[in-house]
Amino acid sequence: MADAHANNHDYHLVDPSPWPFVGSMSALVMAVGAVMWMHDGSMLVMLAGLLGVLYTMFGWWRDVIKESIGGHHTRVVQLHLRYGMILFIASEVMFFVAWFWAFFDASFYPDEVAQVARVTVTEGQWPPKGLEVLDPWHLPLLNTLILLTSGTTVTWAHHALLHGDRKGLVWGLAATVFLGAIFSGVQVYEYAHAPFAFGFDADAVEARNFAEGGTIYSATFFLATGFHGFHVLVGTIFLIVCLARAMVGQFTTEKHFGFEAAAWYWHFVDVVWLFLFVCIYIWGSVGAPVAAH
Repeated sequence: MADAHANNHDYHLVDPSPWPFVGSMSALVMAVGAVMWMHDGSMLVMLAGLLGVLYTMFGWWRDVIKESIGGHHTRVVQLHLRYGMILFIASEVMFFVAWFWAFFDASFYPDEVAQVARVTVTEGQWPPKGLEVLDPWHLPLLNTLILLTSGTTVTWAHHALLHGDRKGLVWGLAATVFLGAIFSGVQVYEYAHAPFAFGFDADAVEARNFAEGGTIYSATFFLATGFHGFHVLVGTIFLIVCLARAMVGQFTTEKHFGFEAAAWYWHFVDVVWLFLFVCIYIWGSVGAPVAAH
């Protein structure tokens, strides 16, 4: 007698899951809480929603890993997971396009007549007149070398995995996580010593005291590089999870989509940083005085 529960196809029909509902409700609570906090309310509601979102992420991805270990991730399922990751990275590309667009719009047209407030601050030049910029050949160059090296170590880990070298996989991932943490530390230090502020202060800007009052330059700079820094943090956590899984032997030469997705994400972060370094740090600082280290 045939087994009624046997699969005769390569697809995985997931069991009923609470995570879509829990995640959507948590996101709603977090959004409402953020609005309340921005209107001088308590941030506790937002934090409660954030904890719910984080718990959802942990629980949902834990279930996906269990499905993989249970043999549900067939070749067809893995292919569709790859499609999903590619589409996710494509959406992230468009996310950063928005910040580059904002930066280039302000830098190409600093004297746009219709942008009265912009012209008042920039005085028709880019970077704004009187603004000191970060030296691109100091900490930004160091972070570029760190990220490029991390791209090499994660590729080393992938190569080791494909050749059944578990020790090389673990050491490559550990090195990548270490370099990602160093990058974040250097960026925090850079932000703490930046010669321009993020928050806007009309009096400070009028006095050309950009260390106390931010401009459109500092806004586009911090948003573009800051969101990239957030992605580095997320990618580092992603790789830490892969490192833990690699240490217990959950990846094989034939089945390792979780690691592959993390590697793709990390290379995406590397490429975005190269564009940031060339466009914002180097090209965007031309003609402006460089702040002392």
